[in-house]
Amino acid sequence: MVKKEMIAMLLAGGQGSRLGVLTSKVAKPAVPFGGKYRFIDFPLSNCINSGIDTVGVLTQYQPQLLNSHIGIGIPWDLDRNVGGVSILPPYERVGGSSWYSGTANAIYQNIDFIDQYNPDYVLILGGDHIYKMDYEVMLEYHKANKADLTIAAMPVPMEEASRFGVIITDENKRITEFEEKPEHPRSNLANMGIYIFNWPLLRQALIDMKDVPECDFGKHIIPGIQQSGARLFCYEFNGYWKDVGTLGSYWEANMELIELIPVFNLYEEFWKIYTKSDILPPQYIAADATVTRSLVGEGAEIEGSVINSVIGPGVIIEKGAEVRDSILMAHVTVGAGSKLEKTIIAEGSTVGKNVTTGVGEYAESQLSKKIYCFDLVTVGENTVIPDGVTIGKNVAISGVTEAADYPDGKLPSGGYIIKAGVTR
Repeated sequence: MVKKEMIAMLLAGGQGSRLGVLTSKVAKPAVPFGGKYRFIDFPLSNCINSGIDTVGVLTQYQPQLLNSHIGIGIPWDLDRNVGGVSILPPYERVGGSSWYSGTANAIYQNIDFIDQYNPDYVLILGGDHIYKMDYEVMLEYHKANKADLTIAAMPVPMEEASRFGVIITDENKRITEFEEKPEHPRSNLANMGIYIFNWPLLRQALIDMKDVPECDFGKHIIPGIQQSGARLFCYEFNGYWKDVGTLGSYWEANMELIELIPVFNLYEEFWKIYTKSDILPPQYIAADATVTRSLVGEGAEIEGSVINSVIGPGVIIEKGAEVRDSILMAHVTVGAGSKLEKTIIAEGSTVGKNVTTGVGEYAESQLSKKIYCFDLVTVGENTVIPDGVTIGKNVAISGVTEAADYPDGKLPSGGYIIKAGVTR
């Protein structure tokens, strides 16, 4: 048995349903970001930059793209004979099989994986946040406090605190209370879902609560450990951290990358973000094309105009097309003469010629008011939009659509077209 001081367990099985059609076919941690990356690249890069060389990635929902992206971990230097990255889907055991049902249950089902490294500490991470953090500094803080559990938290505006698990501490940052999404929060320290546990303590807690339905860290494990009298400390983080759980926050986080001085810097030498990249030719920008304040991925061919947008690899923007305030993921084609505004288009989609998006006044979604509540046009992967149609604000489109799907050549604001076989 090889002894590791700390290993990381990365929870990457979530659907991310609030991203609507963007996650109908891919797990949320595999959603593209910044024209080049996927969400999961950030915690994986944080691990290797922090000196953590053993990472278990727990997958469940639509894992195919995620699995192929991670592979054997080469881009993150996690292809190791001992340790490295391991993909951990649910599997059949003696006595039957079961899906992961809750964040803590997912870890419980992988106790044997963790035990083979006999770690002193286990770092629990989510796979769907954009941030840079040195977990080694957090571990030193954990040791200095002789903590049993350290929770990373960051200050948020008080009016937003009810969306998070909220941490209440004494003057030494020892946690006195933990409230999961309280209606009337008494603190603005939001749980980031990043935990360092002493492994023997966590192991026992997981076994003790193995029969709790949908066992979760925030609702069950952490309150249980606290009630036992364990030493819980809060590690306050004041860097950039973005929960890209909604279409609005996803769009905002991408747009922040193209500001003159970006809040989140992808270009730092000392803390690189690694990813699996396709082998693509250089980007091509035609003589009469214009690109203003945008990120453009390799292999893109631009003959039209791109303004204030994030363009993924292999995107084709034909002559006379204009893309503004938009996010186009890999291998999207925009036909000649089309005008796109505040539009998010997932991978492999085709927009016909002379299509106009983001037109008219905002209207409530007829599909889901909870998911689609922004003035964005959201297009799922491998979608086809026919020539010459006009599309309003706050709409969702997914699947191979035809002219007949657009009465009078229009999809009004708040409308949607979801073709058979595509979930919302």
